[in-house]
Amino acid sequence: MVDRINDIAWQAHQGSVAAIIQVLNERLVMCGVRTRAIFADGVLQILCEAATVEQLEQSTLVANIQQILESIAPRNIRKVKINSRIVREEQLLWLEEINRNSENQLLWSQEITLSQPSLFQQLIQDFTAAYTEFGKPILPKAQSLLTNQDKNKDTIKKLIIGSVSLCALLLLAALFDERLGNSIKNLIPLKISPSVKTAGEVKSEVSSSHAQKSPAQSANDTSDDKFADAVRLANQASAAGKTAATSTQWLELAAIWQRGSDLMSQVPPSHSRYQEAQIRTKLYREYSKAAEKEAEKMGDW
Repeated sequence: MVDRINDIAWQAHQGSVAAIIQVLNERLVMCGVRTRAIFADGVLQILCEAATVEQLEQSTLVANIQQILESIAPRNIRKVKINSRIVREEQLLWLEEINRNSENQLLWSQEITLSQPSLFQQLIQDFTAAYTEFGKPILPKAQSLLTNQDKNKDTIKKLIIGSVSLCALLLLAALFDERLGNSIKNLIPLKISPSVKTAGEVKSEVSSSHAQKSPAQSANDTSDDKFADAVRLANQASAAGKTAATSTQWLELAAIWQRGSDLMSQVPPSHSRYQEAQIRTKLYREYSKAAEKEAEKMGDW
């Protein structure tokens, strides 16, 4: 597996200033521009130097740098100030010099704000990175078998987390955006499996055969009932979410999702679909929180 320490693009995406400088210099070398950068007071300060004024034409250079940075999407960096001047000898304290006497130090400077990727795009990037890392070939290195096994386990965990996050986001998008929901509902439908009985069917069977069942069988029926009730509430909330238009309706929707999550959390480990119940418990809780946020937005209006 390729070590991340050698992946400059990944380091730049994580917000490494040194990696960002390297990427900028590689992209701008044909323009004759060299860059330096410092992250200070929440702003990425970039100094662009070139031999001639023409190479530092403001509109072109700013557009190029903004496009490069937004393609990198560095974490926790949004505000950027681009400074330019004719190339000089190395100055370790160049930012202090600029702040002290910007008129004599710079040709021009301009502040920009990077557009941030949406949560959906961020999850896609993280999922792709985990999948890429998992699929890379193992390079011959003098490493112990135990070390390789530990790295593989970590990568598998990242891939699983990325997959679950992606599925959760797609389901949320289907709930709160009817148009998007119509396009993906055939891919990830939220339905009761044929193997799961409805709450009415389970209750009917329990009442008709209660005398013949052992305590263990009765407990299993109760867990089936909770699983089925939780799925029934989820289907109800999913349908209601397509028409919710007021703060009160969104709050009611949040309560339904939370009730479904609570029921799923009560499914015991002995249940045949216990693992699915654990996933749905977390998923329904996230839907409840999302519905509460929608209610808050409606309240702000």
